[in-house]
Amino acid sequence: MHEGADPTRAADVTDAMRVLARERFLPAEQRARAHEDQPLPLWHGQTSSQPSTVAAMLRLLQVPVGARVLDVGSGSGWTTALLARLVGPDGVVLGLELDPELAVWGAANLAACDLPWARIEPATPGALGRPVDGGWDRILVSASPRSLPDVLVDQLAEGGRMVIPVRSTMHLVERTAGQTRVTTHGSYTFVPLR
Repeated sequence: MHEGADPTRAADVTDAMRVLARERFLPAEQRARAHEDQPLPLWHGQTSSQPSTVAAMLRLLQVPVGARVLDVGSGSGWTTALLARLVGPDGVVLGLELDPELAVWGAANLAACDLPWARIEPATPGALGRPVDGGWDRILVSASPRSLPDVLVDQLAEGGRMVIPVRSTMHLVERTAGQTRVTTHGSYTFVPLR
């Protein structure tokens, strides 16, 4: 757990991952491997991130109840569902997925979880994220750009946090009092952000 982390929220991440088991968000042929702590293939070069990486990212994100959260690269819908569990029914989660087939499948997986305050939509090709009035309280990015995208930083609300792997290093971006602070938190492997 990183410095300043809220242990209560970390316990919430563990609970969310127990309730929303990874196997529910995997293709049938991968479900028997859901317990393995490694990325598993979905299709078109996309993967389901390994559980320890997802847990580390969610703990770093420190998602508060009632937050507005953007999930970039929602894939199978697992991270979108986990974020929805963390924000609760007073929050909002929007998952964006560039692969149209994966977006439809992820949305169906999410719909089966009865978390109506969360949704998955196809991402707009050539556009990163989706700006909203007042910005997003939290942004989770599950694909790796070559450099930190300013367009996503600009979508953060005041007091917001974004967790994003840049190249192979996990970055935490915090926006406070009009200032942006970026810290790094270990090495990970992700598919490239397109």
